Amino acid sequence: MGSVKDLEVIKKPTAESLGVGRFHFSDRYSVFDWGEMPDNIAAKGAALCLMGAYCFEQLDKKGIKSHYRGLMGTNGRAVKIKELSQPSSIMEICLVNVYNPKTTVKDGKLVHDYSMYTPDLKNCLIPLEIIYRNGLPQGSSIFKRLEQGEISLNDLGLDRYPAPGEQLIKPIFDVSTKLEETDRYLTWQEAQKIACLSKEELEKIKSVLLKVDEVITEMALKAGLRNEDGKIELAFDDNRELMIVDVVGTLDECRFTYEGLPVSKEIARQFYKKTSWYTDLEQAKKEAEAKGIMGWQSLCCSQPPKLDPKLKAIISEMYMAAANEMTGHKLFNAQLLSQVIADYKSYVKE
Repeated sequence: MGSVKDLEVIKKPTAESLGVGRFHFSDRYSVFDWGEMPDNIAAKGAALCLMGAYCFEQLDKKGIKSHYRGLMGTNGRAVKIKELSQPSSIMEICLVNVYNPKTTVKDGKLVHDYSMYTPDLKNCLIPLEIIYRNGLPQGSSIFKRLEQGEISLNDLGLDRYPAPGEQLIKPIFDVSTKLEETDRYLTWQEAQKIACLSKEELEKIKSVLLKVDEVITEMALKAGLRNEDGKIELAFDDNRELMIVDVVGTLDECRFTYEGLPVSKEIARQFYKKTSWYTDLEQAKKEAEAKGIMGWQSLCCSQPPKLDPKLKAIISEMYMAAANEMTGHKLFNAQLLSQVIADYKSYVKE
């Protein structure tokens, strides 16, 4: 079980062959790596499921392989979106093995051992999150990393300090860990080393990322959205060929904006950044890193509050409207996304 979706294993993967599983998308949500938050957002799970399925189906048309097998219809078999008469929150997928790095504490610091990853390993998750950035909206982690000296303008290919909301001439590709307790940004050289990738495999990953970015941008435009940034996860199949796994092209995996306003999980993040819980959370993360402690959540001295009910209703409507318009399949009884955005603008002004 994950923080936002559950995995049902139909057939376990082996070292040599793919397995079969099903994602059960829930109405739970998570921000800042906390895990399950105290609210549920109505219809969120089915909306994410449909957006992800549509994106996988579009990628398949362009020859980009993924683990997607279909959505579970009312007849109990995997079908394509066009065969659905109502939303589905269950996606059937191929399964690969997941090899978690061994984590120890050395000299008061957490150390992660990725030695199980070799050039011959196949049928496994690549332990990285691969990120594209087409713009730098308010809330982008790039600004925090620049301020703290974790990344330079040269690293980003920029010749001046960017402004919030700035659009990039060409996308920036970024990479972080996937299987550590807290995602950690890496250089591409570090990423290549821990995942034991060849130079050719690393370049292929960047090529796939660019194609995914283009497909998601097309999806977003159908709903009047700008595709600011997003992430993908990749695996090697049973022939050590790349395939996209997890979910792509959704309001949780991507950051979309509508006339500069966030249309993604960023709305919830912005709400929580104004709470004392967020301050406590940031302190807990720093303390855990400094002391080499696993489980930073246990160091947080407060619990997250619930979302404001009115904001929660707007977010729910936003997920449904975005799913209708991005996929072109109006399976939810929801307002137009433009009206939901108007409601959010009114809420922010209150």
